[in-house]
Amino acid sequence: MRAHRLRCLVATLVAFAAITTPAAAAVRIEVLSNRADLVSGGDALVAVSAPARVLRNGTDVSAAFARRADGRFEGLVTGLRDGANTLTAQLPNGSGARLTITNHPIGGPVFSGPQIQPWVCGTSAAGLGNATDARCDAPTKVTYQYKSSVTGQFSSYDPANPPSDVATTTTDQGKTVPYVVRVEEGTQDRGLYELAVLADPKKAWEPWASQQPWNHKLVVPFGASTSMHHSQDAPTSVMDDNALSRGFMVADSGLNVQGSDANANVSAEALMMLEEHIREAYGPIRYTIGNGCSGGGLQQYMVAAMYPGLLDGIQPNCSFADMWSTAPDVGECHGIIRYFENNPTEPWVPGLDGHRDPSDCEAWDATFWGATDPTKASNCNLPQSDVYDPNTNPTGTRCSLQDYQIDIWGRQTPDQWGPVEKRIGMGFAARAVDNVGVQYGLESLKKGLLTPAEFADLNAKAGGFDIDGNPQTARDVISTRTADIAYRSGQITDAHQLDDIPIIDLRGYSESAEIHTSVYSYIMRARLDAANGDHANQIIWTWPGQFPILGMSTATQPDIGLKSFLLIDSWLSKIEADHRNVSRAVKVRQDKPSDAVDACFVGHQEAEVTDPSTCASLFPRYDTTRTAAGEPLTANVIKCRLKPLQRSDYPGIAFTDAEWAQLQQAFPTGVCDWSKPGIGEQPAIPWMSFMGGPGGQPLGPAPVSSPLATRTRAAHARLRLRHRAP
Repeated sequence: MRAHRLRCLVATLVAFAAITTPAAAAVRIEVLSNRADLVSGGDALVAVSAPARVLRNGTDVSAAFARRADGRFEGLVTGLRDGANTLTAQLPNGSGARLTITNHPIGGPVFSGPQIQPWVCGTSAAGLGNATDARCDAPTKVTYQYKSSVTGQFSSYDPANPPSDVATTTTDQGKTVPYVVRVEEGTQDRGLYELAVLADPKKAWEPWASQQPWNHKLVVPFGASTSMHHSQDAPTSVMDDNALSRGFMVADSGLNVQGSDANANVSAEALMMLEEHIREAYGPIRYTIGNGCSGGGLQQYMVAAMYPGLLDGIQPNCSFADMWSTAPDVGECHGIIRYFENNPTEPWVPGLDGHRDPSDCEAWDATFWGATDPTKASNCNLPQSDVYDPNTNPTGTRCSLQDYQIDIWGRQTPDQWGPVEKRIGMGFAARAVDNVGVQYGLESLKKGLLTPAEFADLNAKAGGFDIDGNPQTARDVISTRTADIAYRSGQITDAHQLDDIPIIDLRGYSESAEIHTSVYSYIMRARLDAANGDHANQIIWTWPGQFPILGMSTATQPDIGLKSFLLIDSWLSKIEADHRNVSRAVKVRQDKPSDAVDACFVGHQEAEVTDPSTCASLFPRYDTTRTAAGEPLTANVIKCRLKPLQRSDYPGIAFTDAEWAQLQQAFPTGVCDWSKPGIGEQPAIPWMSFMGGPGGQPLGPAPVSSPLATRTRAAHARLRLRHRAP
C-alpha cells in the first residue's frame, strides 16, 4: 500500500511539474518569410523552436514540419485564410505557443492602402494567360534561359532537349555550373514580377534545401522615369549577366518601375511581397542590393528610408532624393519659362534658376511638366474616354501624380476647392506643392547677376498653378496637414532612416539640357550630414554622362557599374560577417572597404581620381530653383516658415519704391525664413500602413508568439485528486 501511494505521489509530482514547467514560455513560433502581420498569398514559412504538433486554425498541419538540415523545426504553412489566422504549437506535455498570422490576398494590398482604380490587367501580354480575377492574378510560369558558349547571348533552354553550346560559369562561392537560368514569372499586388537564378532544371527547389548555385543574395533593378499608369506593366529585365553569373538571384516587379508606378509605398509593398515569395519558395536571403537610374534611384532612397530592412545596400544612379522635394524644379522651371515667354524683352539671367544654363529648365519642362496634367491620358495609360475633363468628364480618372497617390494625401478640404470641385461636391487629391514666400533668383540678386528691378518683377509675376495645372496669379498653398503627411510618412526622404545602409551614389555628369544634374547627389549628402552628423555610409562616383540631352544620361559605364556592384557586395559581406554587439550603423562605417571612397572617372581609360578638389573642379555642381532661392542644400522644405519682408535683409541692394511695392505685392505674408525648419517638418515614422486612411498609421512592433495558457489552481487540485491514493 505504501509503495502504491509513493508511486501515486511521484505521478502527481511529475504531472504538476509538467504543467508548471517554464518550458511553455520557451516555445516560440517565428514566421521566417515576413512579419507575421504582413503575410500574403495564403502561405508562410514558419519555424518552431522545438518539435511540436502544429495547428492552423485548429487543423493539424504538423505533416508540413520536420527537422531540417540546419537544425530548425520548420515548415511551409499553406491554406491561410485572408485576415487573422491562429497558429498553435503544442508539446506533448500540453505546453506550447500561439501566434496570430494575418494573411493578405496575393493581389494585395498589404499596407499601401485601397488600390487605385481603374486597373488594366497585363497578364495576357506577358504570356501568363487571362487574369483570373479583378486583381489581375494569373498562374505562375517557369521557363529556362541559357548563355551560349558560342554567341555569348541568352537564349531559350529546353530541358527536354538541351542545346550543345551551354556555357559554364563559376559563382562567387566557387561553384562551377552550367550557365542555365531558371526564370519565374507571375503576379503579385496587381503587378507582374519576374525572377531569375542559376538552376538545374532536373532538381527541385525547397526553401530549406536551396540549389547550390544560388549564393542567397538578391539584386533588385528599379526602373526609371515617373508616371502613374493604371495598368499592370512589365518589370525591368532580370537577365543581368554580372549578377547571375556570380550566383545572385535577380528579381523585380513592374511596380518597382517608377515610370509605371510613381508611388513608393506600393513599390515597397511589391518588393516586400516578392522577397516573401523568394524565402518561401527558394530559401533565405542573405541581403538585397538595389540598383537603378533616375526614378529607379529615387525609389531606392525612398523605399530604403520608408521601409527599412527591405534593401540592405543601394546604388542609386542619376538619382533624386524623393518625388515631392524634386517637384519644385519641374513646376518652377515651367513657371520661369512662362515668365520669359510673357516678357520677351527680359533676358534670362545666368544662374537665375540655379542650373548651369536655361536648357536644364527646358529639359524639366519638356520631360515632366505634362505629368502634372490630370487630363493627359498617357500619364495613366488609359483611354482618353476614361480620363478627367473639367467640362465633359469632371468625375473621370485624374492622371496627375497626387491623384495617383490619393491614399497618401487624401482629398482637398472644402476650403481649398476650385470651381470643378465645388460643382461635383468632391475634392481632388491634395498636392504637396507650396511656393508662398519663395524668392526666385535671390542668390543671383545677391551676386549682382540679377538687377533689383528684374528680381522684383519676376517674383511679383511668379504666381502658381491651380489643381489642374493651369496658371494662376496666386501662389501655390498647401495645408499644414499635407505638410505633416509629407514628413511623417517619409514622402520627403528622412536621412535618419538611411544611417545604417551602404550607399554608392552613381552620377553620370551632364549639366546641360539635362534633368539629372549632380546637385541631387549632394542634396542627399547634405541630408545625411544634417540628420546623422556625417555621410560616411555614402560615397559618390562621378563620370562624364553619355547622353547629355533631355534627361537621357540614364546609363552607367559598364566597368564603373560592375566596380560599384562588386564593391557594395564586398561591403555588405563584411557587415554580414561582423558579429559584434554594436549597431548596424557602426558596422556600416567600420566595415567599409578601403576603396569605398568618393571618386571621379576621367579620360578615355576612365582613370579613377579620389582627390576631392580635383573632382570638384572637373565636375562642378550647380543648383536647383529652390537652392537658387536661398533654400539650404538639404532641399527638404515643402512649406517654408515666413518672416517679414524688410529692406535690411538685402544689404547693398537698393530697391526703388516701385520695386519695393512689387515685392510687397508678391509677398504680402512675408518671405521664406530658411534658417528654420519647414512647417510640418518632423522625423519620419518607418513602416507606415495606409490601410486605415490617408496620412498613414505606424505598424508598430512585429507580432511575436505567446505561451499557451497554463492550467489554473483548480485544475491542479483536480489533478492531485485524480492521483490521490485510495
